[in-house]
Amino acid sequence: MRVVIENRQCILPLRRDGLDAGVDEAGRGPLAGPVFAAAVVLDPKRRIRGLKDSKLLTPKRRECLADRICSRALAWAVAWADEEEIDALNILQATLLAMRRAVQGLAVRPNHINVDGRHCPAIASPWLVCTVDAVIGGDRTVPAISAASILAKVHRDRRMRRLDVVYPEYGFACHKGYATRAHLDALNLHGPCRIHRRSFAPVRQLVEERP
Repeated sequence: MRVVIENRQCILPLRRDGLDAGVDEAGRGPLAGPVFAAAVVLDPKRRIRGLKDSKLLTPKRRECLADRICSRALAWAVAWADEEEIDALNILQATLLAMRRAVQGLAVRPNHINVDGRHCPAIASPWLVCTVDAVIGGDRTVPAISAASILAKVHRDRRMRRLDVVYPEYGFACHKGYATRAHLDALNLHGPCRIHRRSFAPVRQLVEERP
């Protein structure tokens, strides 16, 4: 499946014995690039110290914790919705789509899912029937959501660094697509590229001004 870029296939059989999954996203606010989501089922027997909201961690610490999550979690999956989907659906619906794809990529069927924020993706399917809760501030209070936050952020940052090689004039490796002064200056100078979100106001205005 093209939208799931990585996942961990658990050596245990698919099961639903009280396991919870955490889900979070990264990249709702940028002017360019996909929005990423991750789903994580932690192993209660293999504790990971230092889990917290990815925004509170340094890039080096996030990378370190991401490696631990990938090696110690019972299951994890990362997925995205691309720029065309964001423009077609709006950023909220595209984010929920990425979350649903991440959950569908899990090798373990959780019986409950905690999602960071106010909105829950539509999860129910023949493969998975479970309860879902939206947890405001969950990336700071629910370890599985914190883990998902870290994986989503790390994988999106890696993606933006790769895209920087394709579009070096925009500086994606530095700002990751967010509306920094440097990014806005590059956008005004070069115009939007393929991965810019044309439904976002600064990009939309440029497109309208430069037919």
